Amino acid sequence: MTIVVTGATGSIGRHLVRQLTDAGADVRAMVRDERAGAALGCPYAVGDFDRPETLAAAFAGADRLLLNSAGAIPTTGPQPMVRQQKDALDAASAAGITRVVKISALGARPGAKLSLGAHAEIEAHLTASDMEWSLLRPTGFMQNFFTGQGGTTVTGDIVGPYGDGRVAYVDAADVAACATALLTGGKGAGEAYTVSGPEALTHGEIAALLTAALGRPVAYRDVPAAERAAELTAQGLPAAFVADLVELWAEMAAGAQREVTTAVRDLTGREARTFAAFLRDAAA
Repeated sequence: MTIVVTGATGSIGRHLVRQLTDAGADVRAMVRDERAGAALGCPYAVGDFDRPETLAAAFAGADRLLLNSAGAIPTTGPQPMVRQQKDALDAASAAGITRVVKISALGARPGAKLSLGAHAEIEAHLTASDMEWSLLRPTGFMQNFFTGQGGTTVTGDIVGPYGDGRVAYVDAADVAACATALLTGGKGAGEAYTVSGPEALTHGEIAALLTAALGRPVAYRDVPAAERAAELTAQGLPAAFVADLVELWAEMAAGAQREVTTAVRDLTGREARTFAAFLRDAAA
C-alpha cells in the first residue's frame, strides 16, 4: 500500500513522513522541487498544485493520499486552495487512489470566511467523490508561535485582538499522528475529527508559558481589531481580506476555538501533548 503525502515539507507533513517511515509504510512525499524531496530522506515525486498536469505522475500507483496545502492567502478573488485541492482530488480519483485523509480546520463550514469556507467547499468535493475519506479539523498549531502565525512580533511578544478567548492549540506532530493512524489502518472512513490539544489557553497564559520556557519575558499585548486591521491594510493587504480576518478574530475572541476533544487519544491511544511539553522541547 503506497501512501502519498502532499504538503510534505509543512508543519504536519514533515512529522507525518517521519512517522509513516518509522511505521514501515510505503510513503511517497510530493514536493515542488527535488532538493526539498531529497532532504526528507524518503521516496518522493515532484508535483505542484498549481500545475495539475504534474499530479498524475505523483499519484500513479498510490492507494492512499494525505491532502494538505497552504491555507488562505491575501487575495481579492477565490482562495487558490479551493482550485488546487479540487484538482488534486480529481487527479487522485483518476489515478485509482481509494482513500483520502484531508487536513481541514476547526470551524470549516459553508459561507465561512477565508480558509474555513474554502475547506468546507473542498470537503464537499471530497465527500461527493468515489473515494473513502476522513477529515481532520485541527485547531491552531502550537508551532505557529515560532513561525509568526501566532501573532508573535520581532520583539518576541504576542500581539493581537484575541481578548480572553481561549484556544485549544494542538501540536502539529499530534495531528500527523492522527493522520498516520487513519492512513495505515482501516478505521475512520467517513468520519470527521476535531483535533485539539488537551487544554484551552488564553494568549496571556501562552505568553507566560513562553516566558518560562524561553527564559526571557514574553508579553501578550491585546490590541483593538480595528487598529490591527488598519496596520495590515497599510501594509497593502486587500481590504476585503482584512475585513474577513476581523470577523475571524472576533470568533476567536468569543471562544470559537476553545473546544477540547479526545481525537488524539481516540486515534493514537495516547494523550495529546500539552503546550508546556511542546515548549520544553522547542526551547531545547
